[in-house]
Amino acid sequence: MSTPLRLGTRGSALALAQSQQTADALTAATGRPVELVRIITPGDRSAAPVAQLGVGVFVSALRDALIADEIDFAVHSYKDLPTAVHPGLHIAAVPERQDPRDVLIARSGLTLAELPPGSVIGTGAVRRIAQLHALGLELQVTPIRGNIDSRIARVLGPEADLDAVVLARAGVARLGRTAEITETLDPMLMLPAPAQGALAVECRSGDADLVELLAALDHAPSRAAVVAERALLATLEAGCSAPVAAHAELAEGEDGDEIYLRGAVISPDGSRAIRLSRTGTPADAAEIGKALAADLLENGADTLLGSNA
Repeated sequence: MSTPLRLGTRGSALALAQSQQTADALTAATGRPVELVRIITPGDRSAAPVAQLGVGVFVSALRDALIADEIDFAVHSYKDLPTAVHPGLHIAAVPERQDPRDVLIARSGLTLAELPPGSVIGTGAVRRIAQLHALGLELQVTPIRGNIDSRIARVLGPEADLDAVVLARAGVARLGRTAEITETLDPMLMLPAPAQGALAVECRSGDADLVELLAALDHAPSRAAVVAERALLATLEAGCSAPVAAHAELAEGEDGDEIYLRGAVISPDGSRAIRLSRTGTPADAAEIGKALAADLLENGADTLLGSNA
Protein backbone atom coordinates (compact mmCIF):
# COMPACT_ATOMS: atom_id res chain seq x y z
CA MET A 1 0.00 0.00 0.00
CA SER A 2 3.03 2.31 -0.06
CA THR A 3 2.83 2.92 -3.82
CA PRO A 4 1.77 6.55 -4.32
CA LEU A 5 -1.61 7.16 -5.88
CA ARG A 6 -1.47 9.28 -9.04
CA LEU A 7 -3.68 12.36 -8.78
CA GLY A 8 -4.30 14.06 -12.11
CA THR A 9 -4.51 17.85 -12.06
CA ARG A 10 -4.40 20.83 -14.36
CA GLY A 11 -1.24 22.87 -14.12
CA SER A 12 -2.75 26.19 -13.04
CA ALA A 13 -1.85 27.58 -9.64
CA LEU A 14 -5.42 27.09 -8.41
CA ALA A 15 -5.68 23.51 -9.70
CA LEU A 16 -2.33 22.60 -8.16
CA ALA A 17 -3.31 24.21 -4.85
CA GLN A 18 -6.64 22.42 -4.53
CA SER A 19 -5.16 19.12 -5.75
CA GLN A 20 -2.32 19.34 -3.23
CA GLN A 21 -4.76 20.15 -0.44
CA THR A 22 -6.84 17.12 -1.44
CA ALA A 23 -3.74 14.91 -1.63
CA ASP A 24 -2.62 16.02 1.83
CA ALA A 25 -6.09 15.39 3.26
CA LEU A 26 -6.22 11.89 1.79
CA THR A 27 -2.77 11.01 3.12
CA ALA A 28 -3.73 12.35 6.55
CA ALA A 29 -6.96 10.34 6.57
CA THR A 30 -5.66 7.06 5.14
CA GLY A 31 -1.85 7.11 5.31
CA ARG A 32 -1.67 6.57 1.55
CA PRO A 33 0.93 8.72 -0.27
CA VAL A 34 -0.21 10.72 -3.30
CA GLU A 35 1.75 12.24 -6.18
CA LEU A 36 0.45 14.92 -8.53
CA VAL A 37 0.45 14.31 -12.29
CA ARG A 38 -0.01 17.44 -14.41
CA ILE A 39 -2.35 17.14 -17.39
CA ILE A 40 -2.63 19.84 -20.09
CA THR A 41 -6.26 20.49 -21.10
CA PRO A 42 -7.64 22.16 -24.25
CA GLY A 43 -8.93 24.99 -22.08
CA ASP A 44 -5.37 25.73 -20.95
CA ARG A 45 -4.21 26.08 -24.56
CA SER A 46 -6.98 28.46 -25.67
CA ALA A 47 -7.48 32.17 -25.02
CA ALA A 48 -11.13 32.04 -26.12
CA PRO A 49 -13.87 32.94 -23.61
CA VAL A 50 -14.98 29.98 -21.48
CA ALA A 51 -18.56 30.35 -22.73
CA GLN A 52 -17.31 29.70 -26.28
CA LEU A 53 -15.10 26.77 -25.30
CA GLY A 54 -18.01 24.86 -23.78
CA VAL A 55 -18.76 22.92 -20.62
CA GLY A 56 -16.14 20.35 -19.70
CA VAL A 57 -13.23 21.91 -21.59
CA PHE A 58 -11.05 21.74 -18.45
CA VAL A 59 -12.29 18.27 -17.55
CA SER A 60 -12.07 16.14 -20.70
CA ALA A 61 -8.29 15.63 -20.69
CA LEU A 62 -8.32 14.58 -17.03
CA ARG A 63 -11.11 12.11 -17.71
CA ASP A 64 -9.28 10.76 -20.75
CA ALA A 65 -6.23 10.16 -18.54
CA LEU A 66 -8.41 8.35 -16.00
CA ILE A 67 -9.95 6.08 -18.62
CA ALA A 68 -6.47 5.35 -20.03
CA ASP A 69 -5.19 4.44 -16.53
CA GLU A 70 -2.55 7.18 -16.70
CA ILE A 71 -3.79 8.49 -13.33
CA ASP A 72 -5.73 6.91 -10.47
CA PHE A 73 -8.03 9.79 -9.63
CA ALA A 74 -8.64 13.44 -10.47
CA VAL A 75 -9.74 16.56 -8.65
CA HIS A 76 -12.07 18.94 -10.49
CA SER A 77 -13.68 22.23 -9.63
CA TYR A 78 -17.16 20.73 -9.46
CA LYS A 79 -18.79 23.59 -11.36
CA ASP A 80 -16.60 22.72 -14.39
CA LEU A 81 -18.12 19.22 -14.72
CA PRO A 82 -20.82 18.52 -17.31
CA THR A 83 -24.06 17.52 -15.60
CA ALA A 84 -24.35 14.23 -17.53
CA VAL A 85 -22.95 11.20 -15.73
CA HIS A 86 -19.77 9.86 -17.36
CA PRO A 87 -19.99 6.09 -17.95
CA GLY A 88 -17.17 4.30 -16.19
CA LEU A 89 -16.33 7.14 -13.81
CA HIS A 90 -17.55 7.87 -10.29
CA ILE A 91 -17.54 10.94 -8.02
CA ALA A 92 -16.09 9.20 -4.99
CA ALA A 93 -15.97 12.25 -2.74
CA VAL A 94 -17.11 15.83 -2.38
CA PRO A 95 -14.80 17.32 0.27
CA GLU A 96 -16.10 20.03 2.59
CA ARG A 97 -17.06 22.95 0.43
CA GLN A 98 -15.37 26.32 0.59
CA ASP A 99 -17.47 29.48 0.84
CA PRO A 100 -19.47 29.45 -2.44
CA ARG A 101 -20.00 33.21 -2.67
CA ASP A 102 -18.51 35.60 -5.22
CA VAL A 103 -16.18 38.41 -4.22
CA LEU A 104 -15.19 41.82 -5.52
CA ILE A 105 -11.57 42.92 -5.73
CA ALA A 106 -11.55 46.62 -6.53
CA ARG A 107 -9.08 49.48 -6.70
CA SER A 108 -8.72 51.65 -3.60
CA GLY A 109 -10.59 49.10 -1.47
CA LEU A 110 -13.97 50.11 -2.90
CA THR A 111 -17.17 48.07 -2.53
CA LEU A 112 -19.57 47.46 -5.40
CA ALA A 113 -21.85 50.30 -4.28
CA GLU A 114 -18.89 52.67 -3.96
CA LEU A 115 -17.64 52.18 -7.52
CA PRO A 116 -18.45 55.33 -9.51
CA PRO A 117 -20.68 55.12 -12.60
CA GLY A 118 -18.72 54.01 -15.65
CA SER A 119 -16.29 51.86 -13.66
CA VAL A 120 -15.07 48.85 -15.65
CA ILE A 121 -15.53 45.42 -14.01
CA GLY A 122 -14.01 42.27 -15.47
CA THR A 123 -15.43 38.77 -15.12
CA GLY A 124 -15.49 35.63 -17.23
CA ALA A 125 -18.93 34.27 -16.32
CA VAL A 126 -22.13 35.14 -18.17
CA ARG A 127 -23.97 34.51 -14.88
CA ARG A 128 -21.98 37.26 -13.15
CA ILE A 129 -22.24 39.61 -16.14
CA ALA A 130 -26.04 39.25 -16.18
CA GLN A 131 -26.37 39.84 -12.44
CA LEU A 132 -24.05 42.86 -12.51
CA HIS A 133 -26.23 44.38 -15.26
CA ALA A 134 -29.32 43.58 -13.17
CA LEU A 135 -28.07 45.74 -10.30
CA GLY A 136 -28.49 48.88 -12.41
CA LEU A 137 -25.32 50.52 -11.12
CA GLU A 138 -24.25 51.98 -14.48
CA LEU A 139 -21.09 49.90 -14.48
CA GLN A 140 -19.28 48.68 -17.59
CA VAL A 141 -18.81 44.90 -17.56
CA THR A 142 -16.18 43.30 -19.77
CA PRO A 143 -15.54 39.55 -20.29
CA ILE A 144 -12.04 38.43 -19.28
CA ARG A 145 -10.04 35.18 -19.25
CA GLY A 146 -6.97 34.14 -17.33
CA ASN A 147 -6.05 32.66 -13.99
CA ILE A 148 -6.89 34.30 -10.68
CA ASP A 149 -3.48 35.94 -10.28
CA SER A 150 -3.62 37.55 -13.74
CA ARG A 151 -7.17 38.76 -13.17
CA ILE A 152 -6.26 40.39 -9.86
CA ALA A 153 -3.22 41.97 -11.52
CA ARG A 154 -5.57 43.75 -13.92
CA VAL A 155 -6.91 45.67 -10.89
CA LEU A 156 -4.00 45.87 -8.46
CA GLY A 157 -0.93 45.35 -10.67
CA PRO A 158 1.40 48.01 -12.14
CA GLU A 159 -0.36 47.74 -15.53
CA ALA A 160 -3.91 47.64 -14.12
CA ASP A 161 -6.61 48.39 -16.70
CA LEU A 162 -9.77 47.50 -14.75
CA ASP A 163 -11.50 49.09 -11.77
CA ALA A 164 -12.58 45.74 -10.31
CA VAL A 165 -12.98 42.03 -10.95
CA VAL A 166 -15.53 39.54 -9.65
CA LEU A 167 -14.17 36.11 -8.72
CA ALA A 168 -15.19 33.04 -6.75
CA ARG A 169 -14.17 33.44 -3.11
CA ALA A 170 -13.15 29.77 -2.91
CA GLY A 171 -10.45 30.13 -5.54
CA VAL A 172 -9.07 33.32 -3.99
CA ALA A 173 -8.98 31.57 -0.60
CA ARG A 174 -7.23 28.47 -1.92
CA LEU A 175 -4.48 30.72 -3.27
CA GLY A 176 -4.16 32.57 0.03
CA ARG A 177 -5.20 35.96 -1.37
CA THR A 178 -8.31 36.78 0.69
CA ALA A 179 -6.64 39.92 2.10
CA GLU A 180 -7.17 41.54 -1.32
CA ILE A 181 -10.93 41.01 -1.29
CA THR A 182 -12.75 44.31 -0.92
CA GLU A 183 -16.26 42.83 -0.62
CA THR A 184 -17.81 39.39 -0.31
CA LEU A 185 -21.01 39.65 -2.32
CA ASP A 186 -24.29 38.75 -0.67
CA PRO A 187 -26.03 35.95 -2.60
CA MET A 188 -29.11 38.18 -2.72
CA LEU A 189 -27.08 40.42 -5.05
CA MET A 190 -24.92 37.80 -6.78
CA LEU A 191 -26.24 34.25 -6.57
CA PRO A 192 -23.35 31.79 -7.10
CA ALA A 193 -22.92 29.24 -9.86
CA PRO A 194 -24.21 25.73 -9.13
CA ALA A 195 -21.49 23.82 -7.21
CA GLN A 196 -19.25 26.89 -6.86
CA GLY A 197 -16.62 26.37 -4.15
CA ALA A 198 -16.97 22.58 -4.24
CA LEU A 199 -14.49 19.98 -5.48
CA ALA A 200 -15.26 16.64 -7.13
CA VAL A 201 -12.87 13.75 -6.49
CA GLU A 202 -13.35 11.34 -9.40
CA CYS A 203 -12.02 7.84 -10.12
CA ARG A 204 -12.92 4.82 -12.23
CA SER A 205 -16.19 3.30 -11.01
CA GLY A 206 -14.76 -0.20 -11.27
CA ASP A 207 -11.89 0.57 -8.89
CA ALA A 208 -13.78 -0.53 -5.77
CA ASP A 209 -10.84 -0.28 -3.37
CA LEU A 210 -10.07 3.28 -4.44
CA VAL A 211 -13.75 4.27 -4.32
CA GLU A 212 -13.79 3.10 -0.70
CA LEU A 213 -10.50 4.84 0.11
CA LEU A 214 -11.55 8.18 -1.38
CA ALA A 215 -14.84 8.09 0.54
CA ALA A 216 -12.82 9.21 3.56
CA LEU A 217 -12.80 12.70 2.01
CA ASP A 218 -16.56 12.94 1.48
CA HIS A 219 -18.51 15.62 3.36
CA ALA A 220 -22.19 14.66 3.30
CA PRO A 221 -23.68 18.17 3.77
CA SER A 222 -21.54 19.55 0.95
CA ARG A 223 -22.49 16.66 -1.33
CA ALA A 224 -26.21 17.19 -0.63
CA ALA A 225 -26.00 20.90 -1.41
CA VAL A 226 -24.14 20.28 -4.65
CA VAL A 227 -26.52 17.51 -5.71
CA ALA A 228 -29.47 19.87 -5.31
CA GLU A 229 -27.80 22.69 -7.26
CA ARG A 230 -26.59 20.43 -10.05
CA ALA A 231 -29.98 18.72 -10.40
CA LEU A 232 -31.50 22.16 -10.96
CA LEU A 233 -28.86 22.95 -13.58
CA ALA A 234 -29.23 19.60 -15.35
CA THR A 235 -33.00 20.00 -15.59
CA LEU A 236 -32.73 23.56 -16.89
CA GLU A 237 -30.09 22.72 -19.50
CA ALA A 238 -32.74 20.94 -21.55
CA GLY A 239 -35.03 23.96 -21.61
CA CYS A 240 -33.04 27.09 -20.91
CA SER A 241 -29.73 28.54 -22.07
CA ALA A 242 -29.87 31.79 -20.09
CA PRO A 243 -27.45 32.38 -17.18
CA VAL A 244 -28.32 30.07 -14.27
CA ALA A 245 -27.44 30.53 -10.61
CA ALA A 246 -28.15 28.36 -7.58
CA HIS A 247 -27.24 28.18 -3.91
CA ALA A 248 -28.23 25.47 -1.43
CA GLU A 249 -27.78 25.77 2.31
CA LEU A 250 -28.27 23.13 4.97
CA ALA A 251 -29.90 24.24 8.22
CA GLU A 252 -31.41 22.56 11.23
CA GLY A 253 -35.17 22.32 10.91
CA GLU A 254 -37.88 21.21 13.30
CA ASP A 255 -37.66 17.63 12.03
CA GLY A 256 -33.92 17.45 11.32
CA ASP A 257 -31.67 18.97 8.69
CA GLU A 258 -33.27 20.80 5.78
CA ILE A 259 -31.98 22.04 2.44
CA TYR A 260 -32.94 25.56 1.43
CA LEU A 261 -32.30 25.92 -2.31
CA ARG A 262 -32.47 29.21 -4.17
CA GLY A 263 -32.34 29.32 -7.94
CA ALA A 264 -32.35 32.06 -10.53
CA VAL A 265 -32.39 32.43 -14.30
CA ILE A 266 -31.35 35.85 -15.57
CA SER A 267 -31.55 37.35 -19.05
CA PRO A 268 -28.06 38.09 -20.42
CA ASP A 269 -28.62 41.85 -20.22
CA GLY A 270 -29.93 41.63 -16.66
CA SER A 271 -33.28 43.21 -17.53
CA ARG A 272 -35.31 40.19 -16.42
CA ALA A 273 -34.79 37.57 -13.74
CA ILE A 274 -36.82 34.75 -12.25
CA ARG A 275 -35.81 33.88 -8.68
CA LEU A 276 -37.51 31.09 -6.71
CA SER A 277 -36.73 28.74 -3.82
CA ARG A 278 -37.64 25.35 -2.37
CA THR A 279 -36.91 23.42 0.79
CA GLY A 280 -36.68 19.73 1.61
CA THR A 281 -34.55 17.07 3.26
CA PRO A 282 -30.94 16.26 2.29
CA ALA A 283 -32.08 12.79 1.21
CA ASP A 284 -34.30 14.45 -1.40
CA ALA A 285 -31.60 16.84 -2.66
CA ALA A 286 -31.85 15.82 -6.31
CA GLU A 287 -35.65 15.98 -6.32
CA ILE A 288 -35.59 19.45 -4.75
CA GLY A 289 -33.32 20.66 -7.55
CA LYS A 290 -35.48 19.12 -10.27
CA ALA A 291 -38.65 20.55 -8.75
CA LEU A 292 -37.20 24.06 -8.45
CA ALA A 293 -36.04 23.89 -12.06
CA ALA A 294 -39.56 22.91 -13.10
CA ASP A 295 -40.91 25.88 -11.12
CA LEU A 296 -38.49 28.22 -12.89
CA LEU A 297 -39.47 26.87 -16.31
CA GLU A 298 -43.17 27.18 -15.49
CA ASN A 299 -42.51 30.83 -14.66
CA GLY A 300 -40.90 31.49 -18.05
CA ALA A 301 -37.22 30.79 -17.48
CA ASP A 302 -36.84 29.38 -20.99
CA THR A 303 -38.00 32.69 -22.50
CA LEU A 304 -35.21 34.81 -21.00
CA LEU A 305 -32.46 34.01 -23.48
CA GLY A 306 -32.19 36.70 -26.08
CA SER A 307 -34.37 39.18 -24.23
CA ASN A 308 -31.54 41.67 -24.66
CA ALA A 309 -31.94 41.61 -28.46
